[in-house]
Amino acid sequence: MSEYNHHQIERKWQAFWEEQKTFQVANASDKPKFYVLDMFPYPSGAGLHVGHPLGYIASDIYARYKRLKGFNVLHPMGFDSFGLPAEQYAIQTGQHPAVTTEENISRYIAQLKNLGFSYDWSREVRTSDPAYYRWTQWIFSELFNSWYNVETDRAERIETLVKRFESEGNQVVKAVADEDVPLFSASEWAGFTAEEKYKITLKYRLAYLAEATVNWCAALGSVLSNDEVKDGVSERGGFPVEQKLMRQWMMRITAYAQRLLDGLGTIDWTDSLKEQQRNWIGRSVGAMVSFDLDGHSEKITVFTTRVDTIYGVTFMVIAPEHELVDKITTDAQKSVIAAYKEEVKKRSELDRVSDVKTVSGAFTGAYTINPFNGEKIPVFIADYVLAGYGTGAVMAVPSGDQRDWNFAKHFDLPIIPILDAQKDIEKQADATKEGRYINSGIIDGLTYQEATDKLIAWLENKGKGKGKINYRLRDAVFGRQRYWGEPVPVYFKNDADGAPLPYLIPDDELPLELPAIDQYKPTETGEPPLGRAAGWKYKGEYDYELSTMPGWAGSSWYWYRYMDPANNSAFASEDAVAYWKDVDLYVGGTEHATGHLLYSRFWNKFMKDRGFVQEEEPFKKLINQGMIQGRSSFVYRIKGGDAAKPVFVSAGLKDQYETTALHVDVNIVTNDVLDVQKFIETRKDLTNDNAEFLLEDGQYKCGVEIEKMSKSKFNVVNPDDIVARYGADTLRLYEMFLGPLEQAKPWNTNGIDGTYRFIRKLWRLFYSDNGQWLVTDTPPSEAELKVLHRVIKKVEEDIEQFSFNTTVSAFMVLVNELGSMKTRSKAVLQDLLVILAPFAPHITEELWQAVGNQAGTISTAAFPKWEERYLVDDVFEYPVQINGKVRATISFPLDTPGSEIEEAVLSNEAVIKWLEGKPLKKFIIVPKRIINVVV
Repeated sequence: MSEYNHHQIERKWQAFWEEQKTFQVANASDKPKFYVLDMFPYPSGAGLHVGHPLGYIASDIYARYKRLKGFNVLHPMGFDSFGLPAEQYAIQTGQHPAVTTEENISRYIAQLKNLGFSYDWSREVRTSDPAYYRWTQWIFSELFNSWYNVETDRAERIETLVKRFESEGNQVVKAVADEDVPLFSASEWAGFTAEEKYKITLKYRLAYLAEATVNWCAALGSVLSNDEVKDGVSERGGFPVEQKLMRQWMMRITAYAQRLLDGLGTIDWTDSLKEQQRNWIGRSVGAMVSFDLDGHSEKITVFTTRVDTIYGVTFMVIAPEHELVDKITTDAQKSVIAAYKEEVKKRSELDRVSDVKTVSGAFTGAYTINPFNGEKIPVFIADYVLAGYGTGAVMAVPSGDQRDWNFAKHFDLPIIPILDAQKDIEKQADATKEGRYINSGIIDGLTYQEATDKLIAWLENKGKGKGKINYRLRDAVFGRQRYWGEPVPVYFKNDADGAPLPYLIPDDELPLELPAIDQYKPTETGEPPLGRAAGWKYKGEYDYELSTMPGWAGSSWYWYRYMDPANNSAFASEDAVAYWKDVDLYVGGTEHATGHLLYSRFWNKFMKDRGFVQEEEPFKKLINQGMIQGRSSFVYRIKGGDAAKPVFVSAGLKDQYETTALHVDVNIVTNDVLDVQKFIETRKDLTNDNAEFLLEDGQYKCGVEIEKMSKSKFNVVNPDDIVARYGADTLRLYEMFLGPLEQAKPWNTNGIDGTYRFIRKLWRLFYSDNGQWLVTDTPPSEAELKVLHRVIKKVEEDIEQFSFNTTVSAFMVLVNELGSMKTRSKAVLQDLLVILAPFAPHITEELWQAVGNQAGTISTAAFPKWEERYLVDDVFEYPVQINGKVRATISFPLDTPGSEIEEAVLSNEAVIKWLEGKPLKKFIIVPKRIINVVV
């Protein structure tokens, strides 16, 4: 093929890779392994826009590069195919979510293949495939059948806990469990019924049922995670979200809080991403303090990191959802409390904790007792305290905490100074730990550490509290009241009192598949959609769990299934897991920092504890690609006038009028010039007769703004269109060329022409304009080897640093230099093709074959090795400084004697001009740096 035709070339090689299974990889090799993974995509109906492939291109470049460096590379792709969008569409249309999901996946696969990614498609997985979610259900079952042993610091099978109960009861067992576990001896355990024993184990299991405050979205019929709620409404659809107490499946992720923190020190992730996880986990060292309630037998327990301030407590704040609110509220305050609780339901937890300016709350009428001085303290409820954080209660010290100070001022409550170093507390809180304590009973005159130690010792001695490490992290809600998700493999049998108890479906009966239902919305009585399944009962008798698993379930272990996707007897074989171990490079967005990435690490650590996998952390290195932003185009409609005859003014003239800016489809704009006729055709309200356009130089020029790429802003660019016009190789190079991988950058189709010209320049190194083959066996010149080896070294270094934009720049410079040298040497051009192949795989495959190599072998060719001797310059261009100012630059071979350099410099016309005939005082040569002339 003597003419560059990207359509033919790219179709040819994509078909070749598929037919030859070029990128299929075995689970054993003499080569070292390397696992490159993209974050699981959800196959939306909109397909890909040009921003989506950025991370995929980067990971594919690295995967191809590692193959060239001699690694056995696993680079798979699959789909996180359960989710709300398909289900919402099903509710609206009645079409089964599986149908639209399949259509969307087919489109995604076609688009991905169109971009030339080197995925091993034989390993494709989908979370909605029963053959896959069978193992998600199995992992859930193993979590249910496990407890966390604090002494061994790992999860163990529940049977080991039962053996401890049989031999010693639970009084000395150190386990992560519910707060209300009763204490019993071995003999008492022996006297329990089988059902009573089972109920006790439910309080220890890593998967458990509990009443939890959740983000409930009635319009979506589902519980939402905190990151799915924005400003009190659902991120998808903008529907109202309220706080609701619901019985939910939970995961005891809190058992792993410290290990999740410690593991961050062992992985190569960005500092900002690790810091987000640290903040989310939120380790605090402090004390638990028990406050008696005046007139009640119950107590309020508080966790505080500043027990030293306890004498400064002037009120207590508990969460509106706190279990004691209704019980302690006096009759006089019931209506106020009820109204406030209803108001709080409308706000998400994120809004409640982040809004530090608004002060609100309500007095319960109840009082608690300070254990140290016996003083009565009023108990309020307020939205800034959350039931699920800590104990759901805060001892308020307004002199030392600004939020407490604001609350105290708002409700006219006392503010007591507690340290002699506190300043201006009548104006604001002072959280200092300096100075010595005042107004503080047994710690008066002590320093911070002395006071803290003494107070904790007093609490423990009196049985009023203890020192404790606490975490902000809460157990994870593991359920959604939707249809399109993994069924939870649980059924219910009633206990002796008629209450339902959960039991697992046996492993050999998995998967529990989604049943057919008539509609995909909740039942008329408010049950989840699975409640519509006629006769759907375990063994025809027992009710199944009607919630499905959350969106993060299937994505919390999927990298292991890629290792052995066809295995029917295990999630992956021991040999496959032993070979691939973990993900060497993970590429994806920062939006998963406290969701997927935290849950994945939790599940991985659990599976390591139970001996199913070998590594503590799943992802060694993580790269977060930046966002490609849209470049929006605007037309400007003049306000006023005849509404039936709109007038649009070009951007350069708009300041002369009062206008309304309107988004316009970027696909009908070229170099910011609007195709007026196409614009008219896209608008039902416009015709050639009724619309007027005020032009500049005969053109309508659009305004420009950088925004998020979205359909609503008409700035979405389909990669299929770019590939059709310029080719996949051009798109891949251009996206890498836009800027540093991890930074956000705007898309501008106008700039892609330069990258396309580069591709054509590369082609012309091999074929002349008239199609003549140019490559010969001519040995390379010294100059050619110098420019080639310089770039080989740079490409290797840049790829290892993920600096792909500078790599593309180096390719462009190299091709220009080789073109100027009229390079024809096969040896040079072959090496060029190999180092360029990860970025532009189609054209390099074509030219590799054209120079005489076997088709497809470039994918496993050896990456060229640069040689130091070709990187050493033999000439240096010296700046010549005369009396402190550079006046000329002169090149000399590096081995030129100093006397010859001096003679040449002093006889140079440019230098003579600045010497002005003055006598020479000094002539200094700093080798490979500068020449100084002083006159």
